[in-house]
Amino acid sequence: MKYFLIAGETSGDLHAANLMRALRREDSEAEFRFYGGDLMQAVGGELLCHYRHLAYMGVVPVLLHLPAILRGMSDCKRHIREWRPDVVILVDYPGFNLKIARYVREAGICPVYYYISPKIWAWKEHRIRQIRRDVDRLFSILPFEVDFFEKKHHYPISYVGNPTVDEVDAYMRAHGRPAPDGHTIALLPGSRSQELKDNLSRMLQAAGPLTAEGYRLVVAMAPAQPRAFYEQLIARSGVERSCVELVEGRTYEVLSRAGAALVTSGTATLETALFRVPQVVCYYIAGEWLVSFLRRHLLKVPFISLVNLVAGREVVPELVGPDMRPEVLVPSLRSILPGGSRREDMLRGYEEMAEKLGEPGAPVHAAREMVARLRSRRG
Repeated sequence: MKYFLIAGETSGDLHAANLMRALRREDSEAEFRFYGGDLMQAVGGELLCHYRHLAYMGVVPVLLHLPAILRGMSDCKRHIREWRPDVVILVDYPGFNLKIARYVREAGICPVYYYISPKIWAWKEHRIRQIRRDVDRLFSILPFEVDFFEKKHHYPISYVGNPTVDEVDAYMRAHGRPAPDGHTIALLPGSRSQELKDNLSRMLQAAGPLTAEGYRLVVAMAPAQPRAFYEQLIARSGVERSCVELVEGRTYEVLSRAGAALVTSGTATLETALFRVPQVVCYYIAGEWLVSFLRRHLLKVPFISLVNLVAGREVVPELVGPDMRPEVLVPSLRSILPGGSRREDMLRGYEEMAEKLGEPGAPVHAAREMVARLRSRRG
């Protein structure tokens, strides 16, 4: 069968690549075309557009690149229309993907499956109407989403497990788990340009003074971002360049030897927790008034990090907006270093979270159900 996939960022590229491998095991004649990244391309098939050309966030960056985004969407619709796949599989990235879902449904081309659902439980809950109308089956990777979709909105979904568990488990099986270096602090500042601009320099400024105490700072670079961009941000931070190591495309290697981490929100918080690396989640948003407005009127959940959401309590500290400043971030970071006051409780919280996520097998479970549903449609 023919599978058209769309992933719009680094984590989606990884999850989609593993799903593609699982689909190929279930369907030996699987053909792939996709909007995605290098990892999906390595599996095989035709890469039609790299996500780096579409992954913009924030009002201003989106407006500046709107012609490219609209052109990418128009081209995507054309590719689907001309190729006539058996299914379109959407991976997160809701701003783009929900528009594609509507087009595919209205054109009557094929079923639409959503793997890694839009996080409408956090904000934009009204999107449930679009999902109910345009998505044939939603495959969830977060256990608390089942109650949200099925009990609150009476929309049946399939919980398949969390693919990050599979990815970390596969890495540890292949490489083992070396004893972490207590003097390495990992910085995971995100993958999009705007995230990096907002977060990396601030992370470096907060962690920089610890280099005088023998700590090393290691930045996990996103594959789609040029090294020169990171060099500019390091120079802007004022931290001595020799104290910062840049590691490209090897986030798991960085986490496997880190003793602590500063992490933006998203999948990276789960990855860090599954490697049992104590972390501070930090995400800069300009303006205290904006953070206050978002919390009061738009955000529907008590936490921003997936670790805390899955655990159902605060396991890791979250410093958002104006809280992401040195006088707050430095004490939080010190509290999770070896001997710190929060470190052991955080590691216990990670065990709670891992138990709720369940065992490995998410891509296999998702692929098996997807192929079975498609074959039943064909008779």
